[in-house]
Amino acid sequence: MIAAVVLAAGAASRFGSPKQALLLPRVLEAVRASSANDAVVVLGAYEVETDARVVRCADWERGPGASLRCGLAALAPEVEAAVVVLADGPNLAAAAVDRVIEAWRESAAEVVAASYGGDRGHPVLLARTAWERVPDEGARALEPLLVPCDDRGPPGDVDSADDMGRYGLSPEEP
Repeated sequence: MIAAVVLAAGAASRFGSPKQALLLPRVLEAVRASSANDAVVVLGAYEVETDARVVRCADWERGPGASLRCGLAALAPEVEAAVVVLADGPNLAAAAVDRVIEAWRESAAEVVAASYGGDRGHPVLLARTAWERVPDEGARALEPLLVPCDDRGPPGDVDSADDMGRYGLSPEEP
Protein backbone atom coordinates (compact mmCIF):
# COMPACT_ATOMS: atom_id res chain seq x y z
CA MET A 1 0.00 0.00 0.00
CA ILE A 2 1.23 3.47 -0.93
CA ALA A 3 0.00 6.60 0.84
CA ALA A 4 0.54 10.27 0.04
CA VAL A 5 1.65 12.77 2.66
CA VAL A 6 0.76 16.34 1.70
CA LEU A 7 2.85 18.86 3.62
CA ALA A 8 0.73 21.96 4.38
CA ALA A 9 2.01 22.96 7.82
CA GLY A 10 4.10 26.06 7.07
CA ALA A 11 3.39 29.64 8.08
CA ALA A 12 3.32 30.95 4.48
CA SER A 13 5.01 34.12 5.75
CA ARG A 14 6.09 35.32 2.29
CA PHE A 15 2.57 34.78 0.98
CA GLY A 16 0.98 36.75 3.80
CA SER A 17 -1.99 34.42 4.39
CA PRO A 18 -2.70 30.68 4.49
CA LYS A 19 -1.89 29.79 0.87
CA GLN A 20 -2.64 26.16 1.72
CA ALA A 21 -6.37 26.96 1.65
CA LEU A 22 -6.04 28.13 -1.96
CA LEU A 23 -3.68 25.47 -3.28
CA LEU A 24 -4.55 22.29 -1.38
CA PRO A 25 -7.64 21.34 -3.45
CA ARG A 26 -5.62 21.29 -6.68
CA VAL A 27 -2.81 19.24 -5.15
CA LEU A 28 -5.26 16.76 -3.63
CA GLU A 29 -6.96 16.38 -7.00
CA ALA A 30 -3.66 15.23 -8.51
CA VAL A 31 -2.90 12.91 -5.59
CA ARG A 32 -6.35 11.30 -5.85
CA ALA A 33 -5.93 10.81 -9.60
CA SER A 34 -2.70 8.89 -8.95
CA SER A 35 -2.25 5.29 -7.84
CA ALA A 36 -1.62 6.30 -4.20
CA ASN A 37 -4.12 4.42 -2.02
CA ASP A 38 -4.57 7.01 0.73
CA ALA A 39 -3.69 10.60 1.55
CA VAL A 40 -3.04 12.54 4.72
CA VAL A 41 -2.61 16.31 4.95
CA VAL A 42 -0.23 17.65 7.59
CA LEU A 43 -1.29 21.01 9.06
CA GLY A 44 0.54 23.19 11.53
CA ALA A 45 0.43 26.99 11.41
CA TYR A 46 -3.15 27.19 10.13
CA GLU A 47 -6.38 25.27 10.26
CA VAL A 48 -7.43 24.56 6.68
CA GLU A 49 -10.74 23.09 5.60
CA THR A 50 -10.33 19.96 3.52
CA ASP A 51 -12.15 16.75 2.85
CA ALA A 52 -8.90 14.81 3.28
CA ARG A 53 -7.71 13.17 6.46
CA VAL A 54 -5.76 15.71 8.53
CA VAL A 55 -2.91 15.38 11.01
CA ARG A 56 -2.01 18.40 13.10
CA CYS A 57 1.70 18.71 13.81
CA ALA A 58 2.56 20.59 16.98
CA ASP A 59 6.26 20.58 16.02
CA TRP A 60 5.80 22.11 12.54
CA GLU A 61 8.10 25.06 13.38
CA ARG A 62 11.07 22.68 13.70
CA GLY A 63 11.08 22.25 9.92
CA PRO A 64 9.56 20.26 7.09
CA GLY A 65 11.08 17.04 8.42
CA ALA A 66 9.15 17.40 11.67
CA SER A 67 5.93 17.85 9.70
CA LEU A 68 6.80 14.91 7.49
CA ARG A 69 7.45 12.70 10.51
CA CYS A 70 3.99 13.65 11.88
CA GLY A 71 2.40 12.58 8.61
CA LEU A 72 4.37 9.34 8.39
CA ALA A 73 3.45 8.45 11.99
CA ALA A 74 -0.24 8.77 11.08
CA LEU A 75 -0.06 6.18 8.31
CA ALA A 76 -1.40 2.67 8.75
CA PRO A 77 1.07 -0.15 9.53
CA GLU A 78 0.42 -1.77 6.15
CA VAL A 79 1.69 1.30 4.25
CA GLU A 80 4.94 0.25 2.57
CA ALA A 81 5.92 3.67 1.23
CA ALA A 82 4.81 7.28 1.31
CA VAL A 83 4.76 9.74 -1.57
CA VAL A 84 5.56 13.19 -0.24
CA VAL A 85 4.12 16.24 -2.00
CA LEU A 86 3.94 19.91 -1.10
CA ALA A 87 0.67 21.80 -0.75
CA ASP A 88 2.17 24.78 -2.60
CA GLY A 89 2.89 22.83 -5.80
CA PRO A 90 -0.29 23.47 -7.82
CA ASN A 91 0.92 21.84 -11.04
CA LEU A 92 1.62 18.45 -9.49
CA ALA A 93 0.96 15.78 -12.11
CA ALA A 94 -0.68 12.50 -11.09
CA ALA A 95 1.49 10.84 -13.74
CA ALA A 96 4.63 12.06 -11.94
CA VAL A 97 3.36 10.49 -8.71
CA ASP A 98 2.72 7.24 -10.56
CA ARG A 99 6.13 7.31 -12.24
CA VAL A 100 7.91 7.69 -8.89
CA ILE A 101 5.84 4.84 -7.41
CA GLU A 102 6.63 2.59 -10.39
CA ALA A 103 10.36 3.40 -10.17
CA TRP A 104 10.29 2.42 -6.49
CA ARG A 105 8.54 -0.86 -7.27
CA GLU A 106 11.09 -1.68 -9.97
CA SER A 107 14.22 -0.61 -8.06
CA ALA A 108 13.41 -1.13 -4.37
CA ALA A 109 15.31 2.12 -3.65
CA GLU A 110 14.50 3.58 -0.23
CA VAL A 111 14.16 7.13 -1.58
CA VAL A 112 12.92 8.00 -5.08
CA ALA A 113 12.46 11.58 -6.29
CA ALA A 114 11.13 13.14 -9.45
CA SER A 115 13.63 15.26 -11.34
CA TYR A 116 13.05 18.12 -13.74
CA GLY A 117 15.93 19.24 -15.93
CA GLY A 118 18.18 17.05 -13.80
CA ASP A 119 17.18 18.85 -10.58
CA ARG A 120 15.55 16.97 -7.72
CA GLY A 121 11.92 17.88 -7.11
CA HIS A 122 8.59 16.47 -5.92
CA PRO A 123 7.03 14.04 -5.56
CA VAL A 124 9.46 12.13 -3.35
CA LEU A 125 8.76 8.56 -2.31
CA LEU A 126 10.09 7.23 0.99
CA ALA A 127 10.05 3.50 1.66
CA ARG A 128 9.06 2.72 5.24
CA THR A 129 12.67 1.69 5.98
CA ALA A 130 13.74 5.33 5.41
CA TRP A 131 11.12 7.01 7.62
CA GLU A 132 13.12 6.93 10.84
CA ARG A 133 16.03 8.75 9.15
CA VAL A 134 14.07 11.89 8.16
CA PRO A 135 15.84 14.86 9.83
CA ASP A 136 14.19 18.19 10.73
CA GLU A 137 15.31 19.72 7.41
CA GLY A 138 13.30 17.07 5.60
CA ALA A 139 13.77 14.32 3.05
CA ARG A 140 16.11 16.50 0.97
CA ALA A 141 18.89 15.25 3.27
CA LEU A 142 18.32 11.68 2.02
CA GLU A 143 20.00 10.58 -1.24
CA PRO A 144 17.37 9.57 -3.83
CA LEU A 145 17.15 7.60 -7.01
CA LEU A 146 16.16 10.35 -9.49
CA VAL A 147 13.36 9.66 -11.95
CA PRO A 148 13.08 12.09 -14.89
CA CYS A 149 9.63 13.67 -15.07
CA ASP A 150 10.43 16.53 -17.44
CA ASP A 151 7.57 15.54 -19.73
CA ARG A 152 5.11 16.08 -16.85
CA GLY A 153 6.44 19.49 -15.82
CA PRO A 154 7.47 20.47 -12.30
CA PRO A 155 4.76 20.86 -9.67
CA GLY A 156 5.58 24.52 -9.13
CA ASP A 157 6.25 26.45 -5.97
CA VAL A 158 3.98 29.26 -4.83
CA ASP A 159 5.78 31.48 -2.33
CA SER A 160 3.98 34.80 -2.84
CA ALA A 161 0.62 36.04 -4.08
CA ASP A 162 2.40 37.22 -7.24
CA ASP A 163 3.37 33.60 -7.99
CA MET A 164 -0.29 32.59 -8.30
CA GLY A 165 -0.63 34.04 -11.80
CA ARG A 166 2.16 31.81 -13.11
CA TYR A 167 -0.06 28.83 -12.36
CA GLY A 168 -3.31 30.27 -13.70
CA LEU A 169 -4.63 30.96 -10.22
CA SER A 170 -5.97 34.05 -8.53
CA PRO A 171 -4.92 34.93 -4.95
CA GLU A 172 -8.60 34.76 -3.98
CA GLU A 173 -9.49 31.28 -5.21
CA PRO A 174 -7.89 28.05 -6.52
